[in-house]
Amino acid sequence: MPVLRLEKEVTPESIPPILYSVKPQWTDDLSERSRAEILLFDTENRAWNKALRGRAAALVNSRLAKEISLEEYTNCRQRENENAAECKRRGTILVAEMSRRNRPLSDRTQSDRQTVVREVFTG
Repeated sequence: MPVLRLEKEVTPESIPPILYSVKPQWTDDLSERSRAEILLFDTENRAWNKALRGRAAALVNSRLAKEISLEEYTNCRQRENENAAECKRRGTILVAEMSRRNRPLSDRTQSDRQTVVREVFTG
């Protein structure tokens, strides 16, 4: 079996950055946003999550192929974990906002639904 030889030395600088997308713009206050905007935010967040998973896999593959040092891997992995945590946080906010908007009006006006149900049965 022939041995493949690289024509040039592989260095960390010669490896293209693992960037598939940029963190979407975001605001924590979604109350003034339309349903269509919230759905767009959700779509963007899902696409960002998919890109983050792809970058994490590429990072692991780069480390396994010894294309990057352990220190570089650790630093990149820490950044990717921070991005993943932010993506998850945003997803949680989006789901909560979509759920809040889809509830019946009576649920929105009552702070504790169990109390309302209990009052109906106890008189």
